[in-house]
Amino acid sequence: MSKPQKNDDGGFTIVELMVGSVISLVVLGIAFSMFDVQRKTFSIQEQRSEMQQNVRAAMDMMVREIRMAGYDPLNTGFVPISGTSTATSLQVSADLDGSGGIVGSETVTYSYDALSLQIDRNIGGGNQPFVENIAGLNFSYFDANDIVTATVADMRKIQIQITGRTANIDPRTGTFEFGTQTSFVSPKNLGY
Repeated sequence: MSKPQKNDDGGFTIVELMVGSVISLVVLGIAFSMFDVQRKTFSIQEQRSEMQQNVRAAMDMMVREIRMAGYDPLNTGFVPISGTSTATSLQVSADLDGSGGIVGSETVTYSYDALSLQIDRNIGGGNQPFVENIAGLNFSYFDANDIVTATVADMRKIQIQITGRTANIDPRTGTFEFGTQTSFVSPKNLGY
């Protein structure tokens, strides 16, 4: 009796091909999921970095300008910090050109625009956006004994607190990311 011939062509059966395809799809799905998580994480980290950089740059410029408040080389006696300064707005003046008076950009006002989530800067031509994606700006004023004061003549130190916010919502948490930076400034020229 003859034995049935074995078909040994070395190919794959349909079942083997299906199993291989399913395994490949699972591996590709896992790889795509990992890539998507990494992409989202990178995006959030990039936004955090941008937020921190914006807050840091704004703080640096504000500190430099506020530190110069009261610079008066000719001793003309102008008011270095405006009496209209509040917890969310500060106006300082300095005779930067040594002319004996306050002109043009020698008076700077920083204010918080809660509607636009930005800090505005005004040097005489109206409010201009200074930094965006800001969740809060707070000024606190201290006297020589580090006690909070609202009396302009007693102000010796100013605390600036800026809270930044990422531009987009974190897709993992469904909320914005926030970061706060605080700095104390002692204007060198407050000679009340």
